[in-house]
Amino acid sequence: MAMAIIWTGMVAVSILCGLLTGRGPAVAAAALDGAAAAVELCLTMAGVLCLWTGVMEIMKRAGLSELLSRLLRPVLRRLYPDFARDGAVMDSIAANVSANLLGLGNAATPLGIQAARLMSRRTPGVASDPLCMLVVCNTASIQLIPTAVAGVRLAAGCAAPFDILPAVWLASALSVCAGILAVKIFGRLWRDGG
Repeated sequence: MAMAIIWTGMVAVSILCGLLTGRGPAVAAAALDGAAAAVELCLTMAGVLCLWTGVMEIMKRAGLSELLSRLLRPVLRRLYPDFARDGAVMDSIAANVSANLLGLGNAATPLGIQAARLMSRRTPGVASDPLCMLVVCNTASIQLIPTAVAGVRLAAGCAAPFDILPAVWLASALSVCAGILAVKIFGRLWRDGG
């Protein structure tokens, strides 16, 4: 609700400034150009997301998702020791991480919600440390293939939309490490009453 008010306020102020400075027609033209660009971006992004969601479905049917899940389990067991023996939770977390690795944030979100629901059964109404870890890891997520960003770059006319891979890998690895460290530190401080 707050964001709706902020965006509406920004649009209203922009229109008012345009009218007061005598640039009403320019503001109207910019609004129409922006709407056209938004539709074009949405169509490009839909195509990219459909492609990678299809790849994810093929991986799932071919058993590659399960293989990736098994490869991720040693790391996930260390991050979520309370749920290491709960196969349903670990499978949901592994599926979420797999989708994030492919840069499929839209596909990863429902998987993360499913994992969060399964995790919250143990501590209803409380954001436990493992649940906070899930939210942080889902939000910061390491991306091997940043499909959403590449889709935006492709829509903007970039000839090589994936040339940002090293920067994305470094930034996402650093953000995940910082997030995990923060969860561990704040979880310990909270328990110690500090």
